[in-house]
Amino acid sequence: MLNDETLTNEGLAASGAGPILLLACGALAHEVLALKRINGWDHMDLTCLPAKLHLYPDKITEAVEEAVKKHREKYEQIFVLYADCGTGGLLEAKCEELGVDMLQGPHCYSFFQGVEDFGSKIDDEFTSFYLTDFLVKQFDAFVWRPMGLDKHPELRDMIFGNYTQLVYQAQTKDPKLVEKAKECADRLGLEYVYRFTGYGDLEREMASKA
Repeated sequence: MLNDETLTNEGLAASGAGPILLLACGALAHEVLALKRINGWDHMDLTCLPAKLHLYPDKITEAVEEAVKKHREKYEQIFVLYADCGTGGLLEAKCEELGVDMLQGPHCYSFFQGVEDFGSKIDDEFTSFYLTDFLVKQFDAFVWRPMGLDKHPELRDMIFGNYTQLVYQAQTKDPKLVEKAKECADRLGLEYVYRFTGYGDLEREMASKA
């Protein structure tokens, strides 16, 4: 896996100088680069904050603020590619204060599926645990080890005892990721559900800025 600095430099090099900066969570880097390439959005530059901030949502707002202030003189527009992501509304308030737009929705699971569609299903899926392409690839680093399940597998029942299914929201049609997602569901003792979402609202909202 590329580190965040490499992803940032790769994104900037791919697009060149432009009027729009995409300030993204590192967990979205590959998807954002794919959308830039597919749609020819060469006027959009990408810089990423570390994906590990997902494990520390209380640090996201400050990190975004610092990055916006660092880059804003170079760009006519900055678009923050984070949803609320556990900040309890603090990130949205900070983006309003800074005068920058951000993705809508509570988290990446909602905007990949589509915020409206996700909201319509939430009452029926409140016992679901969601994975995206990134989280399937990085399951051990972002789920298994941080939750202590590598050393204390007995915690599985305490942490996931109220969950009934694992929903894999797939951005790409990759048979290897499908098999790995099934393995993740088995490790957690959850029913496996596959749902191809593509890029969902991420693509639509990026297109609205293009």
